[in-house]
Amino acid sequence: MRTASDWQDYVLIDTSDGEKVERWGNVTLIRPDPQIIWKTPKGKEWAHPDAHYHRSRTGGGKWEYFNRFPDSWQIRYKDLTFKVSPTGFKHTGLFPEQAVNWDLFDKLIREAGRPISVLNLFAYTGGATLACLNAGASVCHVDASKGMVQWARENAALSHLDDRDVRWIVDDCEKFVAREIRRGRKYDAVIMDPPSYGRGPGGEVWQLEEKIFDLVELCTGVLSDQPLFFALNSYVTGLPPSVMTYLLGATVGRKYEGEVTSYEIGLPVEKAGLSMPCGSTALFIGK
Repeated sequence: MRTASDWQDYVLIDTSDGEKVERWGNVTLIRPDPQIIWKTPKGKEWAHPDAHYHRSRTGGGKWEYFNRFPDSWQIRYKDLTFKVSPTGFKHTGLFPEQAVNWDLFDKLIREAGRPISVLNLFAYTGGATLACLNAGASVCHVDASKGMVQWARENAALSHLDDRDVRWIVDDCEKFVAREIRRGRKYDAVIMDPPSYGRGPGGEVWQLEEKIFDLVELCTGVLSDQPLFFALNSYVTGLPPSVMTYLLGATVGRKYEGEVTSYEIGLPVEKAGLSMPCGSTALFIGK
């Protein structure tokens, strides 16, 4: 497992009985996580959160706020600054475990020795986009949510990267890639961070297991002749790293020379001294 252990402004304090207690800057949150099936004792760290997300038995849930709670605040990761704000779906606008991939993308781009263009699909609030821009790449950032793209633009401005070579696109990712292929546009790297389930701007249903192979295969059509990398993230427990490796090998690896690897990503749990799994990444690195 690759663990995001370089955070200064984020700490996963403890985990137990389907929940985790975290510190985001100066704000402490308790949020549910279905992977936390252990029931270790809860200490004083759990006693006084600033907000607690309670999952409903009928689906969804809601936040319970304590004290004076900010609508949003900022945290930093190395050179990058992000706006954090709790959403109605328990999220905060950032997946801190992805920092291990941000560091990897930064390294690959800086060491490439040539200009690199990146297509970031399902790009959310732009963590990977900012990392690639900061490393000197040009980026096309695509997400179906107008609000998420706007949030990403705010993060770029907070990180002083809004003057870099970036296109902000609100669109269905599959349709956008198909149009890019027709236009003949090519990219040296593709990042995909698809949700396990979701809907496009026109109400299109997205089911990861049903859609992912065809979309990855489609994306091979926008790769340049010498692709630098192709990264595919998954948060679905039914798609382990080995499955993602096979998928990339049967698509990108079949058309381009390079190596396919995969790994779990996670976060260190301060109290337990263990690492909590938070998904997996499959990675193609071109030769």
